[in-house]
Amino acid sequence: MKLSSQEEFGLRCLLQIARMGDGGSLTITEMSQREGISAPNVAKIMRILRRAGLVKSTRGKAGGYSLSRPAAELPVGEVLGSLGGRLYDAGFCDRHSGLEQLCLNNSDCSIRPVLRHIQEAVDQVLGRLTIQSLLRSEREVTLSMGPRAVPLPLSTRPS
Repeated sequence: MKLSSQEEFGLRCLLQIARMGDGGSLTITEMSQREGISAPNVAKIMRILRRAGLVKSTRGKAGGYSLSRPAAELPVGEVLGSLGGRLYDAGFCDRHSGLEQLCLNNSDCSIRPVLRHIQEAVDQVLGRLTIQSLLRSEREVTLSMGPRAVPLPLSTRPS
């Protein structure tokens, strides 16, 4: 899974707001300066997050963006879903981009269960993480994730 820059920047902006504490807010300019992201890019991301109900905006001199609910109640999966999408969803095969109208493997596809399994694993991890949990150090977040999965052998060919 590869995060898009929009997804990464969105997480970074939300973490900056969360560091302000309950009710804290930041302007687009402040987030842009703190994260080194262009102001137009921050504005676009914050508009998406506001429409998704993850942040709220306040106009005026003391305005800015604040979290719509406590950081502990903002799942990372929901944030990423609003900014990008999923690696695999049920309609994936309906949007076949090959030369044919339908994928030739639509009725019996060996790739579909693999993608579905990967998406379920990603959803499980992202469902456990909140914006609050990402405020900790890298080491603490790594330890909280639990043991890593054991890699499968690269080949199962008989010798």
